[in-house]
Amino acid sequence: MVVGHASDIWHGVERWTDALADLDGRIARRFARAEVRERARRYLVGLLERVERKNGWQLAEAIGEAGPRGVQRLLSAATWDADAVRDDLRAYVVDHLGDPASGVLIIDDTGFVKKGDQSCGVGRQYTGTVGDTANAQVGVFLAYASAKGAAFVDRALYLPRAWTDAPDRCRAARIPAAVRFATKLTLARRMLDRAFAAGVPAGWVVADSAYGRSHAFRRWLEGHGRAYALMVPSTHAVQYQGRRQTAAKLAERLPDSAWRSVTVGVGTPSADQQAWVCLPLSETCAPGLRRWLLIRRSGDDGRELSYYLAYGPEDTPEADLRRVCGVRWQIEECFAQAKGDVGLDQYEVRTWDAWHRFVTLCLLAHAGLVVMRQAANQHEAEEKGAAIPA
Repeated sequence: MVVGHASDIWHGVERWTDALADLDGRIARRFARAEVRERARRYLVGLLERVERKNGWQLAEAIGEAGPRGVQRLLSAATWDADAVRDDLRAYVVDHLGDPASGVLIIDDTGFVKKGDQSCGVGRQYTGTVGDTANAQVGVFLAYASAKGAAFVDRALYLPRAWTDAPDRCRAARIPAAVRFATKLTLARRMLDRAFAAGVPAGWVVADSAYGRSHAFRRWLEGHGRAYALMVPSTHAVQYQGRRQTAAKLAERLPDSAWRSVTVGVGTPSADQQAWVCLPLSETCAPGLRRWLLIRRSGDDGRELSYYLAYGPEDTPEADLRRVCGVRWQIEECFAQAKGDVGLDQYEVRTWDAWHRFVTLCLLAHAGLVVMRQAANQHEAEEKGAAIPA
């Protein structure tokens, strides 16, 4: 799904003004001072506009300020709670995209390559953004996807031990004294806990193998009564027909007749032919529940295999399991959109509060674009329907 910029979506000033008013209305109460509230509104406008880089200088110029000090104060020194705005973001996404029938929560992390060693959480660490170890910050994110669209609902900055074990470094980056080392899995659980407590309408949780390989994470989800479809590595062992074996070995032994061909993205230029197999596992589950191993075969030569461990209601149709597994990729699209359209990776802030404030406003701007695209598509469909003679 291509989101596009606000100027591409709305062709009327009135519609664009209404859309911005909706976003601003969600968060206005979080800013006690009128000056800060107005700057936050204009900052959102700047994030939504075609600014070459969403850094302090260029955003300040875009919103009509002489220099970057005002926007720097907004992110670093002004009084407002980024976590409260995060809660507004989640409510906004649920109000516009929420759908109990198709809703899915997606966990993933992404890297922000940086120079130097002073930006909060920066260090030599692996990031999928470059597919290697780099000097970067890493954020863990939670997205919500449904048949209506996909957008982020939460975020957390990962702090390596090189930071949490260095009190002076933490104080310089204004990291709260109460913050301790937490793994990415722990950050993911905290974000999911918040989503569960808020009643986000999602039937499944999905994530890649960095999270799916964790036995503790899977059991935590089961303990919360949550269905999941998590990618696992080829070395993951499963119990199938009374025999324990790795997912890769099981795939090797499958006959060609076991695979079901599926065309993903029918009617689009990116339509992809895949083959899937869905195997009910013999591991013990609570009554009414079941585990499955799904294997996807794709690639030009049909030899690229991906493995998913699913857990949920035993009557779940195979087509639904395949759909849920495929939803995970929507967070990758959200990362690309947020970085490309609202500058999620273009920040120059260094402190704890500033990172969370900038990222939260970016995610709100991205959600606004997703919702505007949804409304524009609906309006276009209604116009086409009205043009068809009865």
